[in-house]
Amino acid sequence: MLPDSLLQAALGKPMLVELKNGETFNGHLSGADNFMNLTLKEVYQTSANGDQFWKLPECYLKGHMIKYVRVADNVLDTVKEQEAEFRARASTRGKRPTGPVQGTRGGRGGAAQRGRGGRGRGQ
Repeated sequence: MLPDSLLQAALGKPMLVELKNGETFNGHLSGADNFMNLTLKEVYQTSANGDQFWKLPECYLKGHMIKYVRVADNVLDTVKEQEAEFRARASTRGKRPTGPVQGTRGGRGGAAQRGRGGRGRGQ
């Protein structure tokens, strides 16, 4: 499962983020980028030792500071279903039809395909 697809599926949903310094942020994901920088809204921040709390309307978390992210199980289920559908579509794209296939060379047929008459321009 790719982190980018997980974060896109979690947009608007509640999540918990713990930073490397031990602080935690509980809020709704409102934005994410390829560097895993996150924007949360309606945030409750908890200090590393757990004795102080702050309510923030919005916060921006740098991806390199994030230790882990916790999202709801239904978000994980949604992403797993989407990836399964994508893999199923991708596996059927490259398959060739079974049985004899005729007329796959294109062109006008006739003498040009048998090596006579130039480039197939009706000679």
